[in-house]
Amino acid sequence: MDESLLVEAFRYHKWANLHVLDVCGRLSEEQLQLTTPGTYGTIAATLVHLLAAEQRYLRRLVGHEPQLNERDGFPGVAALRALAERSGNQLIDEAGRLSGGKLIETQYGEQRVKIDLGVVLIQAMHHGNDHRTHLCTIFGAHGIDYGDMDVWAYGEVTGAMVPLGAG
Repeated sequence: MDESLLVEAFRYHKWANLHVLDVCGRLSEEQLQLTTPGTYGTIAATLVHLLAAEQRYLRRLVGHEPQLNERDGFPGVAALRALAERSGNQLIDEAGRLSGGKLIETQYGEQRVKIDLGVVLIQAMHHGNDHRTHLCTIFGAHGIDYGDMDVWAYGEVTGAMVPLGAG
């Protein structure tokens, strides 16, 4: 895979995480406790889970110790946004460096496994998309406007997609 495309995918990942955190920054404490059947949990719990997992992926990728633990509870949107900014940048850096085929031994659940770091990187992307979808489901079910955060919106915001006029 062209590394520049993987880097761009992780730029989107970071942008989307920050977008959803900006939406959450406008919510009340009561709204952060909203949930909807079929999703991970409350908005607050989903945010913590999404970013704590991202920290665990970075531990596997580059050896950084996680700065967030789900057992510690919700530290607030501002703290999570700062963490998402840093971890997003680290994932972008790793996407640019990682060439695939590098295996590590790590703990996965109750067992030790050997895993290609490319799988860890792809899991970070998938996991983020999955839980951002959960958050959007909760927002929609409760009438919370979250704007556009799909890849087309990212393209418009970053200038990677520019309207040419009526076609």
